[in-house]
Amino acid sequence: MHEHALRAFLALRAGHGHRRATEIMRAVNRGDTESAYRLVDSAHVELVAERDTRGEVSSALGALSTATPVPAGAPLSVGELAHRLGVHRATLRAWETEGILRPDRDRATGYRTYGPDCVRDAEIARQLRRGGYPLARIVEFLESLREAGGTDELRVFLDAWQDRLTAHSRRLLAGAARLDAYLTLLDRDSPDRRS
Repeated sequence: MHEHALRAFLALRAGHGHRRATEIMRAVNRGDTESAYRLVDSAHVELVAERDTRGEVSSALGALSTATPVPAGAPLSVGELAHRLGVHRATLRAWETEGILRPDRDRATGYRTYGPDCVRDAEIARQLRRGGYPLARIVEFLESLREAGGTDELRVFLDAWQDRLTAHSRRLLAGAARLDAYLTLLDRDSPDRRS
């Protein structure tokens, strides 16, 4: 029985991480399968949200690659960009603080100005935030875009992201299969534990 419990834990850990796998196994071993199921289900909900975010980013990338990043003329001011994105000016300043945006400064006034690359980054950041992506991950994503050098390279990033999501799904499924096998053994040994 201990061997099956360990196998279930190791398989769960691969998909859920150490902490959540521990919580799942503790819940199962105290007979609280409802809590264990909720923990397993929450990982799948998070994965669906990440898949949706990747899809939104991919769609945004498609739209951005066919659209002109900014209207012809001078770079946008903080107010103009905020209006374009439908966000508050304070949001843009917060994104700058986090390293998401890197606006230039007007030499005469010191005001922020947002050129084409900055507008592109802001539009991507807006899409990621709508998908629930944390600011730290948006910074990583945009750094990848900047290092990649453009949208073609970003497509490679998105393909790799899809591959990671697929691998994560498989690890979650493998963990669920091992957990199911362990629960089946528990049910056979102790019929009163069924939930």
